[in-house]
Amino acid sequence: MTRAVVLADTHMREGRPRALPAEVWSAVEHADFVIHAGDVVDGFLLDELRAVRPTYAVLGNNDTVLRDMLPARLELTFDGVAIGVVHETGTLKGRAARVRRWFPACQIVVFGHSHAPCAEWHDGQLLFNPGSPTERRRQPHDSFGIIELESGRIARHEIVRL
Repeated sequence: MTRAVVLADTHMREGRPRALPAEVWSAVEHADFVIHAGDVVDGFLLDELRAVRPTYAVLGNNDTVLRDMLPARLELTFDGVAIGVVHETGTLKGRAARVRRWFPACQIVVFGHSHAPCAEWHDGQLLFNPGSPTERRRQPHDSFGIIELESGRIARHEIVRL
């Protein structure tokens, strides 16, 4: 079993009071890797995450200082499962078809931007937005995600409310 912690929209700057909740750090310690779907804002959080677990991230619209360090899109494969990662997917209307064009071979597409948690299946592809663990905006809870993979399949996925 391979476990990923999925984050997005943390909007953290070094020296500011916002921090990842202890529950997120605990999950990271028990994960095999971390995926961050953009809007990290400052590279210090990526350094902190990478000190604990391998961390893969994409560029968000607020990641101007990370522009030369992070890709806009990323494709990963763990435990036989292909995962696409992107920050913005555009409007809700047409999202599933648009994401399928971008990542036709991926079983999971992780995204962020809206701060709205989402775990929806579309034609065999899981669209997964973990929400934000630090800036819930119009959502009732801060949140992050966990995805477990096993032998080429998605064994479990969860939006964890904080």
